[in-house]
Amino acid sequence: MQYEIFGGHLPAVTIKLGTGDSIITQSGGLAWMSDSIDLETNMRGGFMKSLARAFSGDSMFIATYTAIKDNQELTLSSTLPGEIRAFELDGSKTYIGQKGTFLGASETVEIETHLVKGLAAGIFGGEGFVLQRFSGTGILFAEMDGAIKEIDLQPGETIKVDTGHVAMFEESVAYDIERIRGFKNILFGGEGLFLTTLTGPGKVWLQTMTASDLARRIIPFIPTSSSTSSSDS
Repeated sequence: MQYEIFGGHLPAVTIKLGTGDSIITQSGGLAWMSDSIDLETNMRGGFMKSLARAFSGDSMFIATYTAIKDNQELTLSSTLPGEIRAFELDGSKTYIGQKGTFLGASETVEIETHLVKGLAAGIFGGEGFVLQRFSGTGILFAEMDGAIKEIDLQPGETIKVDTGHVAMFEESVAYDIERIRGFKNILFGGEGLFLTTLTGPGKVWLQTMTASDLARRIIPFIPTSSSTSSSDS
């Protein structure tokens, strides 16, 4: 399957489809497409799997786009400034992603929920209890926020990450949290109470921006009803 990722840090991906080729994406993920592509929207995998997808940050509905002629093009765009990464899955590796990582994939890619082990990791890990799990074969397009750093962790090697900056990691990587030590560090460090720990072997993808940080920066500039009323008067 041929594709082109473009747009810098406001990225999109254009995928070229031949007759009978299909791409799945979450409902609402389309930017534009050629005329000879059919759309079918359903709760892929049944109601329970669809409900689990909703808890992991995606829509309950999956859209399947199938080309009915050769040389058709479909474009998917990211929802936040960042990067789109393509992963070629061959059945040998499974990937775990943050909520909202899934952008599009071949029909043969399995998209499931991944429950974080441990109460503390689920509450304080920055991603919640439910992540996204990608396996099977085919191509996966993942959207990540900000600029991306890929790190290949060796067996037993650990990296500590501020909560929310973990975009994706291979399933072989152990995911946990640890509490920041020291009263002054907790009170004045500005990093919260916990850090996420990732321990190899395996690759991890870290993001420089998080959706929650972006929202916190934007919210003070959004006019409220009270401020609008006072300015009108």
